Amino acid sequence: MSDSIIKVENLSKKFVIRHEQRERYTSLRDVMANNVKSLFSKREKKTTQEEFWALKDLNFEIKQGDRVGIIGRNGAGKSTLLKVLSRIVEPTTGRVELNGRVSSLLEVGTGFHPELTGRENIFLNGAILGMSRAEIRSKFDEIVAFAEVEKFLDTPVKRYSSGMYVRLAFAVAAHLEPEILIVDEVLAVGDAQFQKKCLGKMEDVSKNEGRTVLFVSHQMDAIEMLTQKCIYLQNGKMLLFDHTKSTIDSYTKTSVSDFDITKETDRSGTGKARIISLDVYNKNRERVTTIRQGQVFEVVVGVECKSELVFDISFVLEDYKGGAIFCTHFSDSLEPISKLGNAEFQFLVDVPYLRQGEYNFSMALFRPDKTEFYDVLLHKRIITVDGIDDQGMFPTDNRWGNLFFPIKWRVN
Repeated sequence: MSDSIIKVENLSKKFVIRHEQRERYTSLRDVMANNVKSLFSKREKKTTQEEFWALKDLNFEIKQGDRVGIIGRNGAGKSTLLKVLSRIVEPTTGRVELNGRVSSLLEVGTGFHPELTGRENIFLNGAILGMSRAEIRSKFDEIVAFAEVEKFLDTPVKRYSSGMYVRLAFAVAAHLEPEILIVDEVLAVGDAQFQKKCLGKMEDVSKNEGRTVLFVSHQMDAIEMLTQKCIYLQNGKMLLFDHTKSTIDSYTKTSVSDFDITKETDRSGTGKARIISLDVYNKNRERVTTIRQGQVFEVVVGVECKSELVFDISFVLEDYKGGAIFCTHFSDSLEPISKLGNAEFQFLVDVPYLRQGEYNFSMALFRPDKTEFYDVLLHKRIITVDGIDDQGMFPTDNRWGNLFFPIKWRVN
């Protein structure tokens, strides 16, 4: 008999996207005329529909006690897969076999009734998992202590902040003894200390209690810290299911390094100003996506303003796990700028001790008082540092850290 607690065979999920063609402008006269016409004849709306396969032909098995990460770019199918495994969404084809109770934390608001208090929701979730009141009571104090919401326990959860909501939701999911614990990126809502606490709890329930954990995150350091194996999804297909480190390495190498900002839709902000281009140049003013260790590079940013605005710019260089290496603001050296139309900004990244690897960036355009953000881009690929430097100063072995400093040792 197989010891798999999750078995997925030929799993696919299709969504149908409908597009309704509407006139760009309709006058009151047109509306009245169309209503009169509709009394005597049937008007057919012009609609088109498109099939979108969020998941395609997935096959894998997960054993009891495994801690599995699921990674991939936005739109890769990660959340859809978790919803299928949580029985929230039915697969279009294929089958999923689950041998145990599943507790899921997929997004803020899932699983709680907003009108019920925190106390009532704890008992409701336990009942959904098939636990008796006595079993839930035995875990109740642990849940409340972990979530740190004792003062608000008898308050309807609709009045909770997103952080409080997630703390209680995770505490319930982790403590009510499901055989399978599924957690999506929702933990990013909590503070860093709580995220660390959650990662520790997930590791504990897996190692000491033999439960299976599935964890989705864009933070590669969190994936690497918690999981043993990793599923890499791209456009709904599983490219790799292997040990976490080798899967993350493959993900970082195959992610698009030649970043085309004009095609980027995963961004936020009011849109009054937009980042319309971002290019990297080496010291010879050649556009590059890869540099050698020890080299500096220049970042050139194009900005478009749709109205006269006063704005500041921030730029964060990050490692491939999302960890910040440094942050710079336009206002560090110049006053916030007032602009209408297009403008170009340049700055030199003089960090000559970057080690080999993939590096990301996050950027934002915002009012100087930060009351409004016009455009925000997070965790996008910008540059690959590859090869040894000209002087042979950088080591080629695999050691910790993103930076290497030529520190001289002495012995007495």
